[in-house]
Amino acid sequence: MTSTAAIIGGGVIGGGWAARFLLNGWNVNVFDPDPEAERKIGEVLANARHALPMLYDYALPPEGKLIFCSTMSEAVATADWIQESVPERLDLKHKVYQTLQQHCRADAIIGSSTSGFKPSELQNCASRPEQILVTHPFNPVYLLPLIELVPSGKTAPGLVEKASEILTGIGMYPLHVRHEIDAHIADRFLEAVWREALWLIKDGIATTEEIDNAIRYGFGIRWAQMGLFETYRIAGGEAGMKHFIDQFGPCLKWPWTKLMDVPELTDELAQKIADQSDAQSGGLSIRELERKRDNNLIAMMRALKQQNTAAGRLINTHQQTLQTVFEDTNPLITVRRQIPIDWTDYNGHMNEGRYGQVFSDAADAVMIHVGADADYIAGGKSYFTAETTIKYLDETHAGERIKVISRVTLGEGKKLRLFHEMTRASDGEVLSTCDQFLLHVDLTTRRSCDPMPNVRAKVEALAALHKED
Repeated sequence: MTSTAAIIGGGVIGGGWAARFLLNGWNVNVFDPDPEAERKIGEVLANARHALPMLYDYALPPEGKLIFCSTMSEAVATADWIQESVPERLDLKHKVYQTLQQHCRADAIIGSSTSGFKPSELQNCASRPEQILVTHPFNPVYLLPLIELVPSGKTAPGLVEKASEILTGIGMYPLHVRHEIDAHIADRFLEAVWREALWLIKDGIATTEEIDNAIRYGFGIRWAQMGLFETYRIAGGEAGMKHFIDQFGPCLKWPWTKLMDVPELTDELAQKIADQSDAQSGGLSIRELERKRDNNLIAMMRALKQQNTAAGRLINTHQQTLQTVFEDTNPLITVRRQIPIDWTDYNGHMNEGRYGQVFSDAADAVMIHVGADADYIAGGKSYFTAETTIKYLDETHAGERIKVISRVTLGEGKKLRLFHEMTRASDGEVLSTCDQFLLHVDLTTRRSCDPMPNVRAKVEALAALHKED
């Protein structure tokens, strides 16, 4: 049975939540009185459809159903998860909770996207405070995995675990904040950096672009894959963190920063920041900047994915839940995926080397299907590719959804031959083909040998099935 999420407030954050749930197979009900809400969420969703599937090597589940509701009661009536993303006004949030709790299920999770309020503040005046907690995301919600999960003393036992399971199931990383605090954890760091940046601009030390360059060309890259303390531990050299603290600790007493103060955001300073920021963006629209941001995030996160570290490890874990088990059919559907941005070259289409990757993945799917899986390989046997012939029939671009259909054209003894067709999912057009010849190998001797009987029988059965075509 498909689960349902209700999104209350369809701005940038609410739209991102809607996309994250929808693209992971949930039905989504949206309530937002803004007459432009459907258009705005549609634009966020378009970016999400372009971006999120590129993180994975398997297709995401079929999209759920998106419904725009005219009333809050309609939106929340059947919801398993309710995400409140209304403006940061405590009185407004209280009114929203009073209304939605009159109509939602008592076992539904109510999460708030608030970046600053504590859950105990949100729970005031609520008829069932135990079902409310903070689930604070980061923009874009459909790509960035961190969710600050903050309960209060009134939060129902087991609700954090239930919420964590749901968030993990849609590819996110729930960070359990064990003690309530204003602005939670991450935003307190952001606030400190923001305060210092405002002073640097006000005092004429740096422009908005120079500050951004200091981050993106320096410590921002380190933080993206290792965080703060692990980065500084390495900075301490072989002696580690203690040496770093001993060496750099005294500077904390120096008057380097103005973190205990903040400049007044006068009209003059606000305009100065706005002018510099507009000039820095080079005339790109908000949607163009969002697409640029998403493509950069995809490339970085896929690099981390290849190294199985930080956010990349999370993607690898989540995508294992997306891998489908297929039946003996003629042909086999071995790959369903979206072409990621980092697979394209200077001609603007998929690099020819990546076709080999797709067909290698298709062959791996066949191997797993016949029993030549990770355990089989650990036991000392596998298939090696001896020869391939790839034909490139049409261009393939980033964001295109493709599938590969595969047939076993030869399955005799140690020999396995596969024929793959990579097609565009939207119209079935064949983009490329691959004729692949493999030999079964003993990994100890590194020489060809016959497969184990169960694998051989499966290969021969598929060859006979596919011969009927």
